[in-house]
Amino acid sequence: MLDDLDRRLLRRWQADASLSPAELAEAVGVSAGKAARRLARMQDAGVIEGVSAVIDWAALGYAVEVSLRITLDKTQSRAFDEFIEAAREVAEVTEIQTFLGRVDVRLTIIARDMRHYQEIYRQQILTLPHIADIEALMQIARIKAEQALPL
Repeated sequence: MLDDLDRRLLRRWQADASLSPAELAEAVGVSAGKAARRLARMQDAGVIEGVSAVIDWAALGYAVEVSLRITLDKTQSRAFDEFIEAAREVAEVTEIQTFLGRVDVRLTIIARDMRHYQEIYRQQILTLPHIADIEALMQIARIKAEQALPL
């Protein structure tokens, strides 16, 4: 389990992942070696999965984000596996989630504009296997998108 030092390291690193291990160590008041060992231990344990860049898709010209709620035809034994395998191949799909309940899968799709979205929808989404029902939710505004945990 995590102790107080682990939580301090994670809190600080979540706030600024660009910190080097030495800067992180200084920020939480421990030696660079100790901080590096703790981070390595948390990586080995799977607590820290990696460090990545957060890209503002809108700054790159992607102005449309759509959430698709999909119900699959579950009469086919491999419906989930085949659908997810095919959905992974759609470059504009940025997130795939599965659920229990009426909705089986949620896809998040980004597009440059509505014309581009219609192209993706008609040529790539509607051709995915085993779709029984699909509902599109157009994102108007992102109010909160927090990745950090309250440690």
